Amino acid sequence: MSGTLTVPRAQIGAWLPRLAWAALAYNVLVILWGAVVRITGAGAGCGDHWPLCNGVVVPQSPGVHTAIEFSHRVTSGLSGLLAIGLVALATQTTPKGHPARLGAGLSLGLIILEGLVGAVQVRLGLTADSAHPARGLIQGIHLANTFVLLGALLLTALWASGAPRLRLRAQGLVGGWSAVGLVLLLLLGMAGAVTALGDLLFVPQGNTPIETVKRDFGPTATLIENLRVVHPMLAVLSSAFLVWLGVFLRRERPGAAVQRWSAVMWGLLAVQMLAGFANVALKAPDWMQLSHLALACALWLATALMIFHALTTPPAQDRA
Repeated sequence: MSGTLTVPRAQIGAWLPRLAWAALAYNVLVILWGAVVRITGAGAGCGDHWPLCNGVVVPQSPGVHTAIEFSHRVTSGLSGLLAIGLVALATQTTPKGHPARLGAGLSLGLIILEGLVGAVQVRLGLTADSAHPARGLIQGIHLANTFVLLGALLLTALWASGAPRLRLRAQGLVGGWSAVGLVLLLLLGMAGAVTALGDLLFVPQGNTPIETVKRDFGPTATLIENLRVVHPMLAVLSSAFLVWLGVFLRRERPGAAVQRWSAVMWGLLAVQMLAGFANVALKAPDWMQLSHLALACALWLATALMIFHALTTPPAQDRA
């Protein structure tokens, strides 16, 4: 026995897993559109008003920046409605104590937190061309919350589809090293958010990355510029660890799903590293930043899936 509980899908109905997977995909798109807001400098398109836009519910004859920022708020609001629908449907179609209810509730709470973080950023004026150090901190928190939100939505979709509950106790080194991998990815994402902000506010100069690094530590450099170098260094460390983690989980928790998702994770790591080098070489063009973020979301989800299946797969010695 694996010690896990598999919930028959027949008890759930077809609509809950469909809505959960749709909510996950939709939120990835909302995240990418949020990056468009940052890249275009449209974060101040609604002024420092929130939840109103320039003091009104719906702006009349908006400019480009206002239209971009307002559309982001609308799409974010729709993700909240999706989360509310997910909670309602999970409550209606699953028995008390079903893990999908927990996942849906966590997703809704994290979406609310996501909105509050965005509201603080707007109300404090940490948008557009603001280079205040607090903006880097909030960008990092925003990205970390975004990743955790995607994880909660992924768990909801898995549980709604009949996947087993997570058993976190007595996982030994598998649980510990898996937690390290997830934390490293969160820190990498936070550092990446700061670096992306630095690339927006302080366009890389010179013919080589070395010249940009020298400027980032010059006498007039800001804290955001100083921290820009952290992301590529952390990327190398995290990539090496995740490669090892995939090998470790394959050995300790052998199974088709662990094999499959570790291979997907390794492939995404390779593509993401190439994208990172291209981003530096091309001096962070807009399309490259969006591609880098999309790959980061995919890598986070693939790693989470690998770890989920490892934690719900019997240890190798138990199978023997």
